[in-house]
Amino acid sequence: MQGESLFFCLRDGELVAANESNNQDARLAAADSWLVDDGRVRALDLHFARFRSAIARVAPDHERYLDKFFEAVVAALPRTGRWFPRIEFHADAASEHHLHLRLREAPESQNTATLWTLDEADPRFDSTIKGPDLSLGQQLRRRANINGADEAVLLNVDGLLLEGALSSLVWWRDGVLCAPGPNLAWLPSVTRELVWQLAEQMGIKTCFESVKPQSLNGLEIWLLSSLHGIRVVTGWSELPDGPANAEHADAFNRRLRMLAKALD
Repeated sequence: MQGESLFFCLRDGELVAANESNNQDARLAAADSWLVDDGRVRALDLHFARFRSAIARVAPDHERYLDKFFEAVVAALPRTGRWFPRIEFHADAASEHHLHLRLREAPESQNTATLWTLDEADPRFDSTIKGPDLSLGQQLRRRANINGADEAVLLNVDGLLLEGALSSLVWWRDGVLCAPGPNLAWLPSVTRELVWQLAEQMGIKTCFESVKPQSLNGLEIWLLSSLHGIRVVTGWSELPDGPANAEHADAFNRRLRMLAKALD
């Protein structure tokens, strides 16, 4: 990939190198990203499905381009090295080209994470679509970093746990894998869906809870994302006794890695 642009747009059914500076006024209306490790990807079909669902909401007239776009994206993904590509839909009435691929080298994976709780209610514009609030999520994560943590935790107006700024949260209570319920506003997570499927295959019970952070005191807590898979939470100032040591993460991470498939 050396010497080539890492930003592309769909033009006449093909991805061509684009000048990102021409898109400075565009609004990111939908996006999706995943890890590519030496040409292997986990649940790429689910990422495409989530992006398709977002396009159906924000730009239904562009759904007819998606099959060609996805085909071109797969062909363009590198088969060697670690990458964290992102597909994007730019809402820009002045441009004819709205679908983009951004190729980015993947940062190093992490196995653990510490948490910091945002001291205001969830400020996102639309938590159910990935894209419009990505920049805000990055800002919130930087605030967590300033406060000595890896990720910011978001709560609703009633103080109930939602998710991380750029990740999902799940926890273990009495041998049951738990997560915030579907009645709460959180971003549909591909990794969380895979973890739920693995739990079912392993005969492990799952449930949904509407809880405040303090109720997770002394429990095993995970942070989920496509980039890192499962990160075990090792610290959170909300918890007087801290989180519990991980008992289940290794088994699930092994199974997650086995789900990665070669692009070819």
